[in-house]
Amino acid sequence: FVSCMEQYRRTGQELYASLYKNHIQMLQCGYSKAAKDWMILEEQLFYRRGPWRDASRSLEPRWILDCYEGPSRMRRRIQHVNTRATTMQIPFVSSHRIYLSPASILQIKNDIFQGDLMLNGAEREMDKRGLDCNQLTFFPALHESFHSEDFLDLCVERQIILQEFAESEKVTFKCSVAVVQGHTALEGVLLFGKDHFYICECFVLSPLEEVYCTRHCLSSISDPFIFNLCHKDHAVGDQMCSRYSYHDIKEIHLMRFLLQEIALEIFFKNGYSRFLVFHDSDRNKIFKRFCSFQPALKSKGITEESLNIRKHSGGEKTMLQKWQKREISNFDYLMYLNTLAGRSYNDYMQYPVFPWVLADYHSKTLNLTNPHTFRDLSKPMGAQTVERKRKFIQRYHEVEKSEGDLSAQCHYCTHYSSAIIVASYLVRMEPFTQTFCSLQGGSFDVADRMFHSVKSTWESASRDNMSDVRELIPEFFYLPEFLTNANHFELGCMQDGTVLGDVQLPPWADEDPHKFIHLHRQALESDYVSAHLHRWIDLIFGHKQHGSAAVEAVNTYHPYFYGDKMDLNNIKDPLIKSTILGFISNFGQIPKQLFTKPHPPRNTQGKSPSGRETVLSLHSSGILPPLISSLQNLKLSPVTIKVLSMFSVLSDYPKGAIGHIVHTEKGILAVVKNKVLIPPLWSKTFCWGFEDFTCCFGNYGSEKNMTTFECMADWGKCLCAVCPSATTIITSGTSSVVCVWELSFVKDKVKCLNLRQALYGHTQAVTCLAASVTYSILVSGSDDRTCIIWDLNQLTYINQLPAHGASLSSVAINDSTGDIISCAGSHLYLWTVNGQLLASINTTDSPKCRLVCCCFAEVMDWDTRSIIITGSTDGVVRVGGWERGKGIPSCCNKCGKHLVLCRELNPSLALTGKPSKTSPAVTALAVSRNSSKILVGDDWGRVCCWSVEG
Repeated sequence: FVSCMEQYRRTGQELYASLYKNHIQMLQCGYSKAAKDWMILEEQLFYRRGPWRDASRSLEPRWILDCYEGPSRMRRRIQHVNTRATTMQIPFVSSHRIYLSPASILQIKNDIFQGDLMLNGAEREMDKRGLDCNQLTFFPALHESFHSEDFLDLCVERQIILQEFAESEKVTFKCSVAVVQGHTALEGVLLFGKDHFYICECFVLSPLEEVYCTRHCLSSISDPFIFNLCHKDHAVGDQMCSRYSYHDIKEIHLMRFLLQEIALEIFFKNGYSRFLVFHDSDRNKIFKRFCSFQPALKSKGITEESLNIRKHSGGEKTMLQKWQKREISNFDYLMYLNTLAGRSYNDYMQYPVFPWVLADYHSKTLNLTNPHTFRDLSKPMGAQTVERKRKFIQRYHEVEKSEGDLSAQCHYCTHYSSAIIVASYLVRMEPFTQTFCSLQGGSFDVADRMFHSVKSTWESASRDNMSDVRELIPEFFYLPEFLTNANHFELGCMQDGTVLGDVQLPPWADEDPHKFIHLHRQALESDYVSAHLHRWIDLIFGHKQHGSAAVEAVNTYHPYFYGDKMDLNNIKDPLIKSTILGFISNFGQIPKQLFTKPHPPRNTQGKSPSGRETVLSLHSSGILPPLISSLQNLKLSPVTIKVLSMFSVLSDYPKGAIGHIVHTEKGILAVVKNKVLIPPLWSKTFCWGFEDFTCCFGNYGSEKNMTTFECMADWGKCLCAVCPSATTIITSGTSSVVCVWELSFVKDKVKCLNLRQALYGHTQAVTCLAASVTYSILVSGSDDRTCIIWDLNQLTYINQLPAHGASLSSVAINDSTGDIISCAGSHLYLWTVNGQLLASINTTDSPKCRLVCCCFAEVMDWDTRSIIITGSTDGVVRVGGWERGKGIPSCCNKCGKHLVLCRELNPSLALTGKPSKTSPAVTALAVSRNSSKILVGDDWGRVCCWSVEG
């Protein structure tokens, strides 16, 4: 058996070698398109889709944090990937699993480069002279008899860049950059084209401004510290090039790197970002070059759009004014200040910083009305206790007494935010696990020093440890996954015998990470924190950050932490400069100072200066949203459908079952089944379900089909469709394949419908679809009883929800939280954005009744209450709630795992006083923009409204 497996392994290596040789030969001959096709085949067989693995090794999945930023710049999405090995499959041996390690693949590539089969003229000449190619890889200039031009011609990796080039591309400008990723950096090149720019990683810009990979050309980085940062722990052979359209840029922020104004952070409309360091170029000139391609970038400040939060009406106000008037949350405002101060997810040395807000980590119940529950936000972490504060003041004066350098006077020699602090908090989740081990010399720290308990970490940072003054990071307020050891890392054993696993949570969290995050976020948005948060802002971003006010507040740090105190450009001694940069890199950086005067407080609870209660204050005061607080008072009323006609709930609407309802600022829109309205104007419709499998586009309110396409006929009968944007249609049906189509318009008319991607994963007909642009996910449900979550940007598989008990009939996504609901039979399931089951409930005892449609009524993303609405074949609308604590109205009677059914809305019962045996099924649901109305469409083509005001 072992002999057979070894033979299969050798066969796999030969297959890989054959593929790779074909790939290289095509590159050398200039057939870049054909080479790209070979590369795709290679990736499918050996990297992405090869499901076969070594029988002797466990290929455990890894949860890795996705860099996608959703609402409020929160990164909630987790990728589920295999990381231990690269796997492949031999097509003719389907019953065995074969393993090729990354090292084996790299060795095959090196053998091909150095073997007779791939020798070109320059390589043969080298062999005649007896030179070792490996010795020439990094230092070709050391060999006088070697012609560097010939060697550079061997850099076939440059074709990776050419493959990404748009058609007829012309590069107008090149510059060398360092691409920062967490706590590491990669040397690269930035290329400006006509309509696109390119970030080439692990490439070098030569003195003659030619682009080569790092394998074939010496580094162009002159700064020794940045050079070491780019080339430590870096393997050869991972070159890549990414193409971006200038129109895909959302914003560009001028950033510091190592306290130097030499970086740009580019934010894209798809939710991702890149951090580029210009070590030998003028950063401001590069920014102006971007603005020349996209002029709107010049005037873009940091606004709601920067934070991915909904813009509120009421005229132009600053973010400070909006926070004061409670139009944005405390979390949103803190994230805004972090962004404005140059804190970045992409650079762990200047990661966003958030405050400890609680001091109670021992009670069984968290009392957010008791001031003693909270941390003193007017004092830094070093002054939370009287004794600790006295010791730090004594340390500050010891420099003066010893006649030392007064410029080095400080209370703290460590910082409240650093790469090691960030990595230690997130150590249970990749890529922070690798970062933490790298910073610790290649392994985990001593178990007792690892982040293992919220309570003990608070005690260390606020009382016990004089070298620990750490604050928190944003993930403490929205990401429960970082508190669990889902990757099963062996983190060690503490001295008392405790084996480290999940983080130990306070008693009030009931060992539930989701409950901890929800309560912790509630604490951040509480009245006490709202009334005192401006004091903490003074310490971190404001007037107590520097000078005499900082000394008085016991809030001074080592001078190296301050950007304005360290003029690194004037330090000529490279050893001193490297020492300072190493200190900054390892221990932290003070954010940019945003305020030089005391920060104004937030308005008192509930009232704005105009005397009106704001929506946010209603939520933060614990008042339930209208639909929940007034469930018993909801009344049926007629609905005016824009463009069509006024009709009551009793009138017959002959156009067929309602399929889609949209509530806009101008009115309520509705279309029949097998039609969807196209955002954002909702003036056009997409229609399917014809006998010839074609599809068409029309204008809302008109029965005339404007444009018909036959391209969908190749994919069987369409059963469902969703339209997440004006240029994207997603369809699926009997073929079980999810098709993503791209729309193109000419003068407001649909001219082209092209298949962008076909997504394979289901084994039976796909029956329902839902998409969320804010979280960039697509969910498909099928007759095979599974749901699959897809990436809406990359159009790739993310995760599969476990099997349901019946075929899927409806799915929906909460744009505030990313939560997902799925309906199968009469059962309702609630999932996180990452596919973790939160709750489930059987909505009815009737075996004949099944769910047809569902939707969320969105509340604040930090609210513990989620409102779920379902429609069934029995004509009843059921309103449920997802609750982690108290506050559910007494009307809620049926209860699943934290999921409660609050009220059943029956139109027949409301109108006649008795239920009807022939009630039409509910086929479409929507919630009004202010969450005061539930709009219901039924199988008879009627639309009715349940509203608070009646």
